[in-house]
Amino acid sequence: MRVVLAGTGSAVGKTTIATGIMKALSGRGVQPFKVGPDYIDPSYHTMATGNTSRNLDSFFMTEAQIREAFTRAMKLSGSRMGIIEGVRGLYEGISPIGDTGSTASVAKALDAPVVLIINSRSLVKSAAAMVLGFRSLDREVKIEGVILNQVKNRRHYLKTRRAVEELTGTAVIGGIPRSSELEVEQRHLGLVPAVERDTIAAQIEKWGLAMEEYIDLEALQDIMSSAGKIRGEREPLWQRGNRKRVRIGVAIDEAFNFYYQENIEALEDNAASVVPFSPIHDEELPDVDAVYIGGGYPEIFAAELESNTSMRKSIQRFHADGRPIFGECGGLMYLMSSIDEREMCGVFPHPAEMTGRVQGLSYVISEAVMDNLITEAGDKFRGHEFHYSRVLGASGGKFAFRVLRGRGIVDSLDGITSGSSLASYIHIHAASCPQFAANFTRNAWEF
Repeated sequence: MRVVLAGTGSAVGKTTIATGIMKALSGRGVQPFKVGPDYIDPSYHTMATGNTSRNLDSFFMTEAQIREAFTRAMKLSGSRMGIIEGVRGLYEGISPIGDTGSTASVAKALDAPVVLIINSRSLVKSAAAMVLGFRSLDREVKIEGVILNQVKNRRHYLKTRRAVEELTGTAVIGGIPRSSELEVEQRHLGLVPAVERDTIAAQIEKWGLAMEEYIDLEALQDIMSSAGKIRGEREPLWQRGNRKRVRIGVAIDEAFNFYYQENIEALEDNAASVVPFSPIHDEELPDVDAVYIGGGYPEIFAAELESNTSMRKSIQRFHADGRPIFGECGGLMYLMSSIDEREMCGVFPHPAEMTGRVQGLSYVISEAVMDNLITEAGDKFRGHEFHYSRVLGASGGKFAFRVLRGRGIVDSLDGITSGSSLASYIHIHAASCPQFAANFTRNAWEF
């Protein structure tokens, strides 16, 4: 059983509705997924279902890897239903006419039925025109249902439902009224991560109750049941190349929580024991062979990170001893000398500062120009960047990556190095850089 909950565009209520549906059906076994490079929406899914949400992305993954990622996650969680929240509009990708990076590409790879979410504010018959357009653009995409969001009242819902059903032959399985309780707090990178707010659990509970009231969940399950067995080849998401046991410290707290679950599992599949630690709350690093500091919001928690002097000194000693550290985006910022003049770890002698506009927002293709902690010279890999910060004075640094698509740290370069440490604005997924875990764990052992 599987379904893709797709939108006609951004800001139509996908995350609220998808998370609410996941919550409402969570007792029946739901494995959540999110299309695209996103850490925050999956944190809501995970809280709603109790199962770790996974990302599916046709820029990072081949069709065979999408099928592998989906099937693997369903097996690991033992769930009956796979519910996939789309990204942006159903057909939006990296090309104006192609499929790569789109929700549609994932739906086709999995042969999954689609339920289209429409912001129906001020729409009646025009909602039917939207459904007809979305259905006719690509006949391989199976739009089997519609959810109307932002309906004014019962009369508006019934009129719009009639228009859609009679003019398009597509079932309307629900209508969500306008309500301030079905909104969520925003931040510069999107929603506030679920790990930061105790109140978000209560919000998700409300969303679940709303979906139970306003959506025909039995009809939705019938749509999910219409999906047959997934056919087509599958291929591994990552390489296996290290069998020597190592311990990898992974920063997990309010400031650092942007990790793809597959990255952690790829490390474990390469003989790593993952040891969580908190740069905010812990006094020093645990006893580990290497450190992985992922993305997040270190700028929001800069005062707390600065005040934990013992942790910063512990990381400085770890680096001075020649032991490997890998920082991604927020992790890169923390490893710099400062963030907005608040003192950080100083592994790299450059200040980071927040700006008022996006500095990098793109899918990324990079090539390694030297052997480093996670890749070897000549390796090409994919990733994504999304940051408002920049690093100052880094143009004279030593960089491991040439950015072929995207922006990087400076002058189309990324992956700044110092000793055995590597820091990059590029977020990677195990499938987008399949050599990542094997190289990282092997280098951790060798160093």
